[in-house]
Amino acid sequence: MYKQITAAALFVAGVSAHGRVTSPTPRPLGDAMKAACGAQVWNQMSSDPNGNIQTMAQVGTSQSDFDAAECHLWQCRGYQFADATSSTIQSYTAGQTVDFSVDIAAPHTGVANVSVINLAENSVIGSALASWSDYASTATGVTANETSFSVTIPSDLPSACSTAGGCALQWWWDARSIDQTYMSCVDFTVGSGSGSSSSSSSGSSSSAVASSSSAVAQTSSAAAATSAAAAVQTTSSSSAPTTLSTVVASSSTEVAVAAASTSVAAAASSASASSASGSSCSKRRAARRAALAARA
Repeated sequence: MYKQITAAALFVAGVSAHGRVTSPTPRPLGDAMKAACGAQVWNQMSSDPNGNIQTMAQVGTSQSDFDAAECHLWQCRGYQFADATSSTIQSYTAGQTVDFSVDIAAPHTGVANVSVINLAENSVIGSALASWSDYASTATGVTANETSFSVTIPSDLPSACSTAGGCALQWWWDARSIDQTYMSCVDFTVGSGSGSSSSSSSGSSSSAVASSSSAVAQTSSAAAATSAAAAVQTTSSSSAPTTLSTVVASSSTEVAVAAASTSVAAAASSASASSASGSSCSKRRAARRAALAARA
């Protein structure tokens, strides 16, 4: 009962939240997301598709059907590639210009960027394709280039991006002013050929979706390692890192990391002191042996 009340309270608190990509067609909400993230988180996003990740994390961790490792809230807001369809997987070529439209329901000052991410490795590929150091400012309001802009598909993407489920374009907005983060992922494949100045197009078949779903099904150990590394980093005012390296900086996580670091440092110091002590004892024994030899 307590869990239900907590989730309901958080649901009401998060309904006013605030941004998402509307074009190209982003990864959709579906049954795979519900299975990984739980019914309450799924209901949250179904009712408020502009919702922030922090609220979903609070809702999820209070529920027994929330699987943090499978949900991957900090990769694509918990939306799963298994829910993608042939119409939501875009087909691009290197150098192609892709037009973005973003819905900002309410401004909150922060930083933002669009990057290509490797879904299997849970990592950012190269530099951000677009970035803003002052995004959706409450002082100036949302500007035109924050909701309508273009990015260019890089010409040096790895082979992973040629398979559906290998890579995604990730729009990320971190509103530090209110400690809320929003993101959307656009699944895509990239083929060879010269780029064109056109908007996004979808061209992958449903068989590609099925055959590449295994690309997203990675071992939990790799995901956990990446998530742990990301959780240690604090969010700065810079827009350089993307979502994968700016997991919400929870004070409890930082304290735990600091404590672990202190323990490691203490252990190292103790080992060093022990080594020094052992060395000193050895020198004294050698001196005594020399003295005895001299007497003889």
